[in-house]
Amino acid sequence: MGKMIDIDIDVWNKKLREKNPIEIAKWALKLSNNKIVTTSFGKYSSVLLSTISKLENDIRVVWCDTLYNEPSTYEHANNLIEKYKLNILKYQSLLSKEEIDATIGLPSLEDDNHDIFSETVKLEPFRRALKEQNPDIWFTNIRVRQTEYRDKKDILSFSKDGILKVSPFYFWSDEDLDDYIVENQLEKNVDYFDPIKALLNRECGIHFQ
Repeated sequence: MGKMIDIDIDVWNKKLREKNPIEIAKWALKLSNNKIVTTSFGKYSSVLLSTISKLENDIRVVWCDTLYNEPSTYEHANNLIEKYKLNILKYQSLLSKEEIDATIGLPSLEDDNHDIFSETVKLEPFRRALKEQNPDIWFTNIRVRQTEYRDKKDILSFSKDGILKVSPFYFWSDEDLDDYIVENQLEKNVDYFDPIKALLNRECGIHFQ
């Protein structure tokens, strides 16, 4: 496990509540040299990636590719990787997509195999990524009002392993992000679909880590 950042997150969450995302990111980047950004190249991925990459262009960007993204998501990912020269670290299942299709398939939420599918294509790769990268700080784009679990978080939180999770856009609404994308001429992945979450208000599981 990386070095646990020794801060009072209750105090700092109150202080950072008055700051904008760039100020929050600048503050957090100074806490340690050992940090990562995670992305699924989802709907608003360009917002966090453009922000962080402009402040620190060699930061490690961890992408856990489920292998089941839409073609438009892979195109979106390639565009952002090239545009921001992202230091991308791609993790995926130890099984090939063909092996997954043949043994597990693409189960619905009600299917008994869905938990096995989630573990295989997303949770195991993500745990492996955290173990290998061993960060002190983890930048993420979770936001309030996304899921019941995320409503209980804040700009700063600790993972179960003591990694400081920083969510600079935590209090921003979809409308705020849409305006930001237009103002800054960013790309939006309108076709993103996560086969693990399936529903917009459901957790995929990586933020339980």
